Amino acid sequence: MNRKLLLAATLLGSVSIAATAAARPMTPEDVAKLESVGTISVSPDGSRIAYTTASLPDVTEGEDNGSTTQQLKMAFGPDQAREFLPADIEVRSVDFTPDGRMVSFLWAAEDEKRSVWGIPVDGGGHRKLAGVDGANVTSYAFSPDGGTVYMLAGAEEDKQRETQSKAGFNAVVYEEEARFNRVFSAAIGSEVDAEPKGITVPGYVSSFEVTPDGSKAIIQSAPTPSVDDSYTSARVQVLDLASGKVSRVIETPGKLGDVEISPGGDVLSMIAAVDKNDPAATTLYLADIATGALTALNKDAPEAAIDAEWLPDERLAAIIHKGAQSVLRFYGDAVEEVDTGGLILTAIEAGGGTIAVEAHSPAHPPELFVLNDGAFNRWTQHNPWLSEIDMGTQRTFTYTARDGRQIEGVLIEPVGGVPAGGAPTILNVHGGPEAHESNGWQTAYSKPGQVAAGKGYAVFLPNYRGSTAYGTAFAKEHQGDYAGKEFDDLVDGKRALAAEGITDPLRTGITGGSYGGFASAWGATRYSEEYAASVMFVGISNNISKFGTTDIPNEMYLVHELKWPWEEWERLLQRSPIYYAGQAETPLLIMHGAEDTRVSPTQSYELYRNIKVRKPDTPVRLVLYPGEGHGNQKAAARYDYNLRMMRWFDTYLMTGDRDAEMPGPRPQLAEGAKGAKAAMVDDAE
Repeated sequence: MNRKLLLAATLLGSVSIAATAAARPMTPEDVAKLESVGTISVSPDGSRIAYTTASLPDVTEGEDNGSTTQQLKMAFGPDQAREFLPADIEVRSVDFTPDGRMVSFLWAAEDEKRSVWGIPVDGGGHRKLAGVDGANVTSYAFSPDGGTVYMLAGAEEDKQRETQSKAGFNAVVYEEEARFNRVFSAAIGSEVDAEPKGITVPGYVSSFEVTPDGSKAIIQSAPTPSVDDSYTSARVQVLDLASGKVSRVIETPGKLGDVEISPGGDVLSMIAAVDKNDPAATTLYLADIATGALTALNKDAPEAAIDAEWLPDERLAAIIHKGAQSVLRFYGDAVEEVDTGGLILTAIEAGGGTIAVEAHSPAHPPELFVLNDGAFNRWTQHNPWLSEIDMGTQRTFTYTARDGRQIEGVLIEPVGGVPAGGAPTILNVHGGPEAHESNGWQTAYSKPGQVAAGKGYAVFLPNYRGSTAYGTAFAKEHQGDYAGKEFDDLVDGKRALAAEGITDPLRTGITGGSYGGFASAWGATRYSEEYAASVMFVGISNNISKFGTTDIPNEMYLVHELKWPWEEWERLLQRSPIYYAGQAETPLLIMHGAEDTRVSPTQSYELYRNIKVRKPDTPVRLVLYPGEGHGNQKAAARYDYNLRMMRWFDTYLMTGDRDAEMPGPRPQLAEGAKGAKAAMVDDAE
């Protein structure tokens, strides 16, 4: 729609009529320019909310390639927000000083390391509050009186290593040269403290908070900086700031999530696992700081705790996901719940009498909302152009698996409705599998969502066995059974959708990343007869070699297979997509970050080579993204991925023709993108 016409329509109070008249489908170019709320912080008196707008450079319009940036803004009410810093200042870790007079943030000024900065809420320029010489500050916390800031900073510079590296001796000794981060305290005054004091802390610290009386620090730390330890061995420790000694370790038995300190300073809320084999931290606990005693608030409930926040009156507010929906729950003298009206809450912050949340819905990405008289009022309006998009109807869909288990998922119907005979359908499988899909915003660079719906596809996002938000027991049902019941659930979902007349069973495709990539590879090999096209992203193809090339081997053992590879070599091979490469008839597009340490890109090489040699007539393509890891971070790589994914499905799934000629190796970029004219264009165009 012409934006001037849209503005005029808004002023005339007829936005919906104008938008409907000129409705258009969503495109990959739209996905590339989406904005959302990044982080939020509520002032101590609750009068204002600092937040960031998160976005990527719009490479479709010629902006330079880069990762997500966050710009600081301040909101005072619905649609009452203003920029609070120059556009070229990218911030993170937004907070308020304890007196509420300044907004603090982390920023790396030109030729400096990332430090703690602040800007007065009532006007004035930003200034540096504290920093650590030669190291980036990754997080920080103020003392209750605001006179001291505690900073978590990077490891001390290794001068020997730096000198040798400059001379060309840049060898890396795998897993033997771990570098631990450090904690410092600095005085806050009119001048920057030139000599912050080091604080001895145990292990590799991931978070640092100070109790309300200023006497203790609550830290989360793991034995080493390894990702595996961060998953399986992180623990909360209580550090006495006067003596520097750890007075208490809160012995949670497995994975650890959000930790918050009560206003009285004597109790912690903790989102943690119930045991070492629990796939995810989804149970809400209260922990007595003095004794370490734990009390579970929702153990065994068919739900997942996502985030929590203490209120001034000592009540605990918690975001709870129940399957594909969410609620806000209050724990106090009684337990109360607030209906979200279909919003999916993802984060909560509070100050004074104000409770703010980040939330999304089927119609928009994350925005800022404030709870008011039992209802959530929207305070921010990013992506106003979404009113121009004709979106497919979205809802939950529940079906019965072959063994009687009820499985829920999120269904997006094609724009205009489901045609007779069913629609071409894409199963979008989440990773983990300890994660879940909510009935909220479901369009992203690697998620077909409304882009696919606008092209006439149905999209189904199943919460198969192993997913969270249905209770720990459900999350454990996939264990010891790689690619078994969990991926059978996907086929059963396809068949249920076909039985309802929603899906064309001969035109069903599958995509996903990580564990969802594993599912996509399994669908293209073991279940090849079920899927007309597959797009695999950072996925697993060989469970034996995956163990030796991943950075989470213990996590694989503890929460997935419950056995080591040497206990079941043959079975692991038989649960690997490469084992079935000889029966692969499904056109398969494989994409992978070249620097992925979670799932090595060799997993994609293996599947590509096995299909290429054993099934030379099956269309298969491998695309690598240099500099990317376990998921694309740069704008160009994300846009490129979205284009390739949709083009692959258009070629093989929409047509149902597995023998169609492969599209050209380079997708056609938007005319405004740099390099668009030099890019090869698909021969079909």
